[in-house]
Amino acid sequence: MNYDETYNSLEKIVDEDLRNGAYHRNVCTRFPPEPNGYLHIGSAYAINMNYVIAKRFNGEFNLRFDDTNPLKEDIEYVDAIIEDMNWLGYSPGNRIFYGSDYSNELFNAAIHLIKKGKAYVCELSPEEVTQYRGTLTEPGKNSPYRNRPIEENLDLFLKMKKGEFPTGSKVLRAKIDMGSPNMNLRDPILYRIIHASHYRTGNDWCIYPMYDFAHPIQDAIEDVTHSLCSIEFKDHRPLYEWVLNELGIKEPPKQREFGRVNITGVVTSKRYLRELVAGNFVDGWDDPRLPTLRGLRRRGFTPESIQTFVNEIGFVRHQSIVDFAMLESILRSQLKTKVNSVMAVLNPLKVTITNYDETEAELLSIENNGENPDLGRREVPFSKVLYIENDDFMEVPVKGYKRLSPNEEVRLKGAYFIKCNEVIKDENTGEVIELLCTYDPITKSGTGFKGRKVKGTIHWVSADHCTTAEVNMFDKLFENEEIVKDPEKTWNEKINPMSKVVLKNCKIESSIISATMEERYQFFRHGYFCLDKDSTDKKLVFNRIVSLKDSWKGKQG
Repeated sequence: MNYDETYNSLEKIVDEDLRNGAYHRNVCTRFPPEPNGYLHIGSAYAINMNYVIAKRFNGEFNLRFDDTNPLKEDIEYVDAIIEDMNWLGYSPGNRIFYGSDYSNELFNAAIHLIKKGKAYVCELSPEEVTQYRGTLTEPGKNSPYRNRPIEENLDLFLKMKKGEFPTGSKVLRAKIDMGSPNMNLRDPILYRIIHASHYRTGNDWCIYPMYDFAHPIQDAIEDVTHSLCSIEFKDHRPLYEWVLNELGIKEPPKQREFGRVNITGVVTSKRYLRELVAGNFVDGWDDPRLPTLRGLRRRGFTPESIQTFVNEIGFVRHQSIVDFAMLESILRSQLKTKVNSVMAVLNPLKVTITNYDETEAELLSIENNGENPDLGRREVPFSKVLYIENDDFMEVPVKGYKRLSPNEEVRLKGAYFIKCNEVIKDENTGEVIELLCTYDPITKSGTGFKGRKVKGTIHWVSADHCTTAEVNMFDKLFENEEIVKDPEKTWNEKINPMSKVVLKNCKIESSIISATMEERYQFFRHGYFCLDKDSTDKKLVFNRIVSLKDSWKGKQG
């Protein structure tokens, strides 16, 4: 294999293993999520690393659910993870596995270690285990139960399996080295007692293996060659290798690490996400403000944009900080020449053209995408009564204002010049509720008129030929990530009150009524939008995916 610019250190390691004859089987990687939450944008990076390397070497890619904790896991999350991975384009096909299916093998492995004198049953309380473990600067001390006879450990462990002891009363620990500078090797817990029904195995088991014990064995059972994980697991690698070595696994899988990617602008902690969802502070796991794949999908992000995002991050050795704005920028660039543009007035102001005498609407030809003529044109009705954006009129214009104001002209996109002659206000509030304007028929777009110029162009819709819709405008769920960690604030205090603004009386070209969930649109001057799942035949609801303005500066660290 030739090394090129895209060839990263992990791929080099895999290639060297193959060249050195480390394996007599195909390359196999895996993604091992816990089914206790939904996948998020950070998950996509880990999936991509494993999936791409497996495919690069014509190998296999496994999805394995690390379901060894019955207290938090549910089939809901299993189904969601499979669906999200298929949508994202990293389908595991029929290579879907469950750690809970290996319960007997894991139990037998524990028995093997006990018989070798490498594991023992400990009755220290959780607090005592922590105390005996020592610190980063002080070694731990041996448990008083560490030198129990093998027969006694076997008897106690079997009784643990039979359910003869209460939850948390005993654990099985590896016998390694309480003086090790690596805290993970200070007699780590292998099994604990949990009396709870498991979503797959029911009440068949009341003892469950710890991740660090189960993971290498599960990898070995599935013939995984390379267990690729983020850098925070590097200190766990010696324990991973200890388990495989003590069990005598031939051609054992190798744990290798890639750098952790932190994404600014979003919060991906499962703990925080669960609290937000469970407390109804957001609209479920697919709330468009969340960085879950479900939320991003509902918001309108495409699988291609997320794939490009994680591929452009590429392999990182240690830790990288990436701005979420990078993903938004990628989506903009992908949609820019691919989607149709429509005119949508989100905050409508009525305009009556007093000298327009046509009884029927005039159909004007407007391009579907100003940067891609291949997307064609559409006919848009123009009539006597229109809506424009409230922000596109200023009664007392400030310096530099280039839109509509009294006695000034502006071009209506794809239509005519109009001039504001009179402003009508609400008698009680003084609010501007209507503009009386005139149009100049010789200024029609596309006729080559060059008689005079106007400062600006604004969009519009015909009042009799538009549809009313609801539009969700999104901003960051939290104004900054640090506020999430503030123990003095409640979630209601932490959440940005402007993170979701619902506009209920938006006027959009009637062509939008044929929109589907898979389509994206550019709302002229407002950004890119898609249909929300809450839409019905009687009420269209759109989500703004991203604005037109790109804040991405092209930097990552």
